[in-house]
Amino acid sequence: MEDKHMLMIPGPTPVPEKVLIALGKHPIGHRSGDFSKIIAEINQNLKWLHQTKNEVLSLNVSGTGAMEAGMINFLSPGDRVLVGVNGKFGDRWAQICEVFGLKTERITSDWGTPLDTEEFRNLLEADSNKEIKAVVITHSETSAGVLNDLETINKHVKAHGEALIIVDAVTSLGAYNLPIDDLGLDVVASGSQKGYMIPPGLGFICVNDKAWKAYETSKFPRFYMDLGKYKKANAKDSTPFTPPINLMFGLQTALQMMQREGLENIFARHARLTQASRVAAKAMGLSLLAPDNAASTAVTAIKTDDAEAIRSTMRKKYDIALAGGQDHLKGKIFRIGHLGWVSDRDLLTTISCLEATLTELGHDFDAKAGVKAAAAALA
Repeated sequence: MEDKHMLMIPGPTPVPEKVLIALGKHPIGHRSGDFSKIIAEINQNLKWLHQTKNEVLSLNVSGTGAMEAGMINFLSPGDRVLVGVNGKFGDRWAQICEVFGLKTERITSDWGTPLDTEEFRNLLEADSNKEIKAVVITHSETSAGVLNDLETINKHVKAHGEALIIVDAVTSLGAYNLPIDDLGLDVVASGSQKGYMIPPGLGFICVNDKAWKAYETSKFPRFYMDLGKYKKANAKDSTPFTPPINLMFGLQTALQMMQREGLENIFARHARLTQASRVAAKAMGLSLLAPDNAASTAVTAIKTDDAEAIRSTMRKKYDIALAGGQDHLKGKIFRIGHLGWVSDRDLLTTISCLEATLTELGHDFDAKAGVKAAAAALA
């Protein structure tokens, strides 16, 4: 049926009708007083969402651009950095570090397995000369549906004293309780097409005083990605370069919606959808990639040899998009996104259609077991 496509992937995520309407408004001048008022409102609400009093900067980039900016503004060529790698995006951040000439040490684990916090502790404690300048962590590793223990790793970074912690919170910000100020996180990056419920095109970086001190001695060249320019503009409720005006209209509306729902309710909804997805998968005889105690609240990764046949059937027969596996997991997993503007009804619909798909493909399981399990978890 026309216009019934349903996104159940970890990004881009569904966009609410109110946001779509806001996106369709006629643009206004980005240097006008009216737009300055919108920026001021957005900046305050971004601080609310990030649970911080620090600057939250908006850039015309994807989450990858936000992460790159979060590294080159606070480090210098040759700096030693530790990068956690247990999925596609941790590997990407390590590649960026290497491209910029940082002395990069990867702390790895299998995709779907959380990073070993003790490896970070051992390396940080052994660094008596304080050569480690940053630890880069993917909080919610989207490619594998695993949530890394950021809180414990951050404690080890804080005990080190010198290193910054740079966090990819692209699929955890707005889906998991991440009190940035309470944790003392230095640099936190995220992207608009995830928990923010708007299309791709904006990246966000939250920066604290410790990171701004490091900014003063950073030696990487930069211009468009110079966060100092964004900080100065933010103080004047402005932007250093032309912003995506209509995306900002959408962001204003989305943040208002999030405030009406409330942080606690947002986090509880994501936790509920995560639990329902996982128990439903198990009830249908499917295996999960990540363990229950390290499950991402953004996406559930499910192992099966016919992952692409499942995705194809769901798309062609029910017009529901599921995400596939990446790199060596391509064809071996599919992923159900439950991030952003996703409701209990959306998940139950997806599980019901998944049951029909599995039946069609010859899977043997108790009929309606997945829906029953999901409904019980949602109740």
